[in-house]
Amino acid sequence: MNGVLTVGVTGRANSIHFHRHNLTLRVGNARHLPEIKLRTIMRNLPIIMTRFQQNRTLSALLLITSTAVAESQQAPLSANVSGINKSEFSTTERGGNSTVVYQAQFFAPYNPVTANDMLDRIPGLSLDGSDDSDDRGLGTGGNVLINGQRIAGKENSPSDLLGRISAGDVERIEIIRDTSGDLDVRGANQVVNIVLSDSASRSSTQAELILRLNHDDTFEAGASVSLSRQLGKLQALFNLEANPNFENRETRETRFAPDGDVIGTLFETNIRDQDNFRFSNNMSYNSGPHRMQLNTQISDNSYPRPIHRDFVDVVNSETFTRVEEELIDNTEKNWEVGGDYEYRFANNSRLQFLFIANEDVSDSVRERFASPPANPTAELSKNLFIESNEATTERIVQGNYSFALADDQSLRFGLERADTRLDSSLFIGSAGGTEPPSDRFGGLPPIPALNNPGTEVKEIRYEGFAFHNWTLNERMNLESSLVYETSEISQSGAVRQVRDFDFLRPAVDYRFNITDNFQLRASVRRNVSQLSFANFAATANEDDRDRNADAGNPELVPEKEWNYSVEAEYRLPEDAAVFSVSLFHADIEDFIGRINATTDPGIPLSAVGNIGRAERRGMTINASTRLGYWNLPDAIASLEVALSDSNATDPFLGTEQRIDGRGQADFEFRHDVPGLGLSYGMEYHYPFDGGYYEIDVATITRNDNAPYLNLFVSKVFFDDVTFRLESNDTLDDFRCRERQRFNGTTMEGALRLIEDSCSSRFRRLILTVQTVF
Repeated sequence: MNGVLTVGVTGRANSIHFHRHNLTLRVGNARHLPEIKLRTIMRNLPIIMTRFQQNRTLSALLLITSTAVAESQQAPLSANVSGINKSEFSTTERGGNSTVVYQAQFFAPYNPVTANDMLDRIPGLSLDGSDDSDDRGLGTGGNVLINGQRIAGKENSPSDLLGRISAGDVERIEIIRDTSGDLDVRGANQVVNIVLSDSASRSSTQAELILRLNHDDTFEAGASVSLSRQLGKLQALFNLEANPNFENRETRETRFAPDGDVIGTLFETNIRDQDNFRFSNNMSYNSGPHRMQLNTQISDNSYPRPIHRDFVDVVNSETFTRVEEELIDNTEKNWEVGGDYEYRFANNSRLQFLFIANEDVSDSVRERFASPPANPTAELSKNLFIESNEATTERIVQGNYSFALADDQSLRFGLERADTRLDSSLFIGSAGGTEPPSDRFGGLPPIPALNNPGTEVKEIRYEGFAFHNWTLNERMNLESSLVYETSEISQSGAVRQVRDFDFLRPAVDYRFNITDNFQLRASVRRNVSQLSFANFAATANEDDRDRNADAGNPELVPEKEWNYSVEAEYRLPEDAAVFSVSLFHADIEDFIGRINATTDPGIPLSAVGNIGRAERRGMTINASTRLGYWNLPDAIASLEVALSDSNATDPFLGTEQRIDGRGQADFEFRHDVPGLGLSYGMEYHYPFDGGYYEIDVATITRNDNAPYLNLFVSKVFFDDVTFRLESNDTLDDFRCRERQRFNGTTMEGALRLIEDSCSSRFRRLILTVQTVF
C-alpha cells in the first residue's frame, strides 16, 4: 500500500498526515504529539520524497524530518505550513502604537548566533547601518534600541553592536511602527527594540574566526571575542576584534587625445594592507527608577598603501614607458566614551542626562617616486611629498525631561551643548618647486600656495529643543518638534575669524494606521547640515593623481533644506510580506559643491563651497516577502528600487546639472532550511548610472559602477557552530571612470585629453566560523 499525503488546514491547527503503518504526524498547535522514532521516518523516506516532489512541497519534507527528530527527543513542536508560529509572532497595539513582536522562540529553528542573525529572518526590516558621526550633536539616535534605550555614542554602528549580542540573550524583538514620547529615538519610520532576557545571572561568550582569500592569493585571518555577563541589575558586553581588510585594486586606463587617438595607457596596482583592531564595551545598570549606560570604544585602523604604476606614452607614433611608485602611510585612530543616566519618577515622567567625548586622528604621509622618461629601469627618484594631519575632538552634553501633558499627549524638552574642534596641517613638497629643498617637506622644495602649516577650527554650539507627541485617536499619531540652535565658529591659522550662526529646525511627523496592516506616514522637516571643518583649510586631494591639493574655504556655511516625504506601508498578515512606497522632495539652500578657488592662473584650484539653490526628488519602492506560496516558507526575497532626480546650477559651466545619481535597485534572497541547519542566499546591486558628472575647475568626471553580486551559504554543525562561506564581488565589481582634462580650466573649454579607466578588487572568498558557549 502506497502512502498518501494529505495537507489540511483548519483554523489554527495545521496537520500533515501520512497514512502507512498507522503513522500520523501532526504539525501545528497540538499539545500532545505521539512519540515517533527517527528510523520510522527514514524507512519511509523514499515514498515521502516521491509524494512531496509530485506536489512540489519539498520544503515540507524538511519540516517533517525536523519534527520527527524533535518528537524522538519528546520535545514539543509548534509550527504551521506558512512557517509562522502565531504564539511566537504577534502584532500588538500598545499605547496606540502598532508594534510587531517576535519572541525568541520564533528564531530557534534557525540556530541564530547573534541578534543580527535573528533580524535577518524578518522581512521588510532595515537598520540605520551607519553611525551618527556626521549628525549635528547627538542626533536623533538612529532606529535601534537595546532594552528601550538608545545606543550611547556616535561611532557605534548598530549592526556591529547587534553582531556582538548573543541570540541566547534575546527575549524578544519589537518592531515599533509609530511615534511615541516613550521612545529615545526620533524620526525613524520603524524602530527596532532588542529586549534582552531578565535573569539574576547569565553569561555567554561568542567567538568568531574570519578567513579571507583574495584574488591575488593573499590569505588573511582575523578573529573576535565577545563576552556577555549579567550580575543582578548589571549587564556588560565586552568585545575585542581584529578584522582583516586587505584590498588589491587593479586599474587599467587608456588616454585619448581630443581627436580620439590613443596617446597612452596605464596599469596600476593599489594595495591596502589593513587590519582593523577594536575594543569596545557596553555596560548598563537598571535599579528601580534608575537606568544607567556607559559605552567605550577604541580602534586602530592604520595601514600602509603601496601603489605601482606602469605608463606607456605614445608620442609621434613612438611608445615610451615609465614607472611611478607611491607609498602612503595612513594613521587612523579613534576613541569614544558615551553614556546616559535616566531617572523615572512615580508619575512616569523621565529625567535624562547624556554625554559623549571622542577623538579621531587621521594622518597620512605620501611619497611618490618616478623613473626618468623612457627609462623605466633607472633608479626611481622622489618627486612628491605630501603630509596631511587631522585631529578632531568632540564633547557633547545633553539634558532632557519628558512628561505627560494628558493621557494622549507627552512633551520632551531639553538643552544640549557641543564643543567640536579640528586641528589640521598640510605640507607639500614637489621636485618642480622653486623654493629651496627642506627636510620638513621630504627633502623637496615646498609649494607655499598649497601648504597649510596649521589651522584650528572650533565650534561652540547650544541647542534647545522640544518634542510633542499626540495620539489623536487609536489610529493616528502626530509628533511635532522645534529645535533652536546658536553657534560660534572660530578659526585661527592662515585665516583668523569668528562667525555666528542661528537656525530654527521645525519638524512634523504624522502616522495614520488605516488598518492594522496598512499605515500612512508623512513628514515635513527643516534640516541643517553638519559642516566638515577640514574644508575650511587646504587639504590633500586623494582622488586625482594629477592634483595634489584642494584649497580651503573659510566662508563655508551649512546647507539648509526643507524635506517633504510621504510613505505608505502594507504588511500582510502573519508576517508574510511587507510592501512600501515612499516619495520625497527636498528644497536646498546653500548647497555644498565645488567652486573655483584659483589665485594663481598657473595652478587651477577648487574648493568645497556653497553654490546656491538645489532640488532633490525621488521615489523608493520596497517589497519583502516570504515565499510560502512557492512552498518555501523559510525563504525571504526582498527588492528595493530607488529612483531620484536632482538639479542645481553648476558654478563652472553655468548650466543645470544633477547633484547626485539616478538611483539603484537591490535584490536580496535568503532561504533557511531549519531541518538541515542550512542557509543560503544572495545580494545583488544594480546602479542606474548616467547623467551625473563631477564638474571641477579643470576636469569633468563621470563614474559608472558595475552591478555587484554577493553569495553565501552557511551550515550549523554540532548545534552551536556556524560555518559561513561568502563570495564577495562575484561579478568582480568594476568601477569605471571617464575623466576629461582641460587646458586651463573647464570654463575655457579647451579639452586636453580623456582618461578612460576601469578598476576592480575582483572576487574574494570569506569563511567565518561562529560559536557561542
